[in-house]
Amino acid sequence: MVCRNRGRQRPRELGKSVKGADFTAFGRFRFISSGVGREKERKLSLGKRVRLHTFPFPLTMDCDQRNIVNALVDSYHEIGGINRLDSANLPSKRTVTATCEKLMQLLFPGYHDEDPIPADELEMITGERIATLVETLVVEVAKTLRLRDDETGEQHSGYHQQARELVCQFLRELPRIRHLLQTDVEAAYEGDPAAKNFDEIILAYPCIEAIAIQRCAHALYELDVPLIPRIMTEYAHNLTGIDIHPGATIGTHFFIDHGTGVVIGETSVIGNFVKLYHGVTLGARNFPKDENGRIVKGNKRHPNVEDHVVIYPHATVLGGRTVIGERSTIGANVFLRESVPPDSFVTNAGEKLNLLNKVTGESVEPIESAGDF
Repeated sequence: MVCRNRGRQRPRELGKSVKGADFTAFGRFRFISSGVGREKERKLSLGKRVRLHTFPFPLTMDCDQRNIVNALVDSYHEIGGINRLDSANLPSKRTVTATCEKLMQLLFPGYHDEDPIPADELEMITGERIATLVETLVVEVAKTLRLRDDETGEQHSGYHQQARELVCQFLRELPRIRHLLQTDVEAAYEGDPAAKNFDEIILAYPCIEAIAIQRCAHALYELDVPLIPRIMTEYAHNLTGIDIHPGATIGTHFFIDHGTGVVIGETSVIGNFVKLYHGVTLGARNFPKDENGRIVKGNKRHPNVEDHVVIYPHATVLGGRTVIGERSTIGANVFLRESVPPDSFVTNAGEKLNLLNKVTGESVEPIESAGDF
C-alpha cells in the first residue's frame, strides 16, 4: 500500500484540511492512508488539549516508512531531555562556528582571506567585519540569555540590549587578545626548530587556531555568556584535535607542539612560557558529590602549571590542588597527582616517580596535596 500526496501543495492555513498527515503544534503528526484530513482535537500525553491540523506530505512513502515515522514521533513525546520543541531558540551552531572564522580574520588580518587586504582599506574592512560580528553575535547571545532564564524560571525584557552590551565588551578585548597571540606565535617559533617563519606557524600550526579561539571563548566565558564559548572551543577541538575548555586561564607565550590529543580542563591555570606536547592531559582527579550523590559543579578540579614549565607527550597531571612548580619538566607518560616544587624533573621509574631537582640533581619528595581533588 502506498500513501501519496498528489497535490504537493503548500501547507494551508491552520484549521484547513489537506491530504497528508495530521500535525500538532508540538510536532506530532499521524499519516492518514486516504481521504481528506480533518481538523479535530485530541488530548495528548502532555496533558494539554491541542488542535491537530493536516499538512501535505511531499514524499511517496510505503506503509513501513509511515510506521517508522509514527514510532519516531511517538518517541519524541515519550523520551524527555533530548527534545527542544516549542521553546526559545537555541543558538545556531553554524552561526557560532562562522563567527570563529570571522574572528580569525580579525585577529590575523590577511592570513585567513582569499584576497589581499590593501593597507588603505584596512580600516573600512575592519569596520565592516566588526559591524557584521555585532549583528550576528547579538542575536545568538540573546538566545542564550533567554534560554538560561527559561531554565531558571526567570524572564525579563531587554535581552537584545543586554546581549549587545556583552558583545561590545567582548569585542573591546580583541586588541588584548592579539597581543597574547603575538606571544604565542613567538613561543612556537622559538620552541620548534622546524618552524621556518611566522607565516608557517599562523597558517599551518593547529595550536595557533585552537589557542586563538580559546582566548576569544575565554573572554566570553568571563562575561558569563552561556553555551557559546563551549561551542567555539568544541569547534576548535574538532578542527585541531586540541581540547581546551573556555574556562581555562592561560598566560603569555603558550605553545602546544604537535597538539593532537591535548586536553586542558575548565579550572586549569597555566602560567607564562609553558610548553605542552601532544597527548598531555590537565584533568580532574575525581568529582566530589553532594548528599544526593550528584557531582558538585564549580569546584577547582584541574591543576595549576606555573611559569616556564615543559610537559612532554602523554603526561597526565590531575587534581585541583596539584601545582607544577615553575621551571619544572614533566617527562613523557608520567601520571602525576601530587604537587612538585619549582625546578623539578619528573620521570617514570618503574612503578614510582623519579623526582629530581633540576639545579642540584638531588632527589626531592613530591608535595602532598590535601584532599582528593
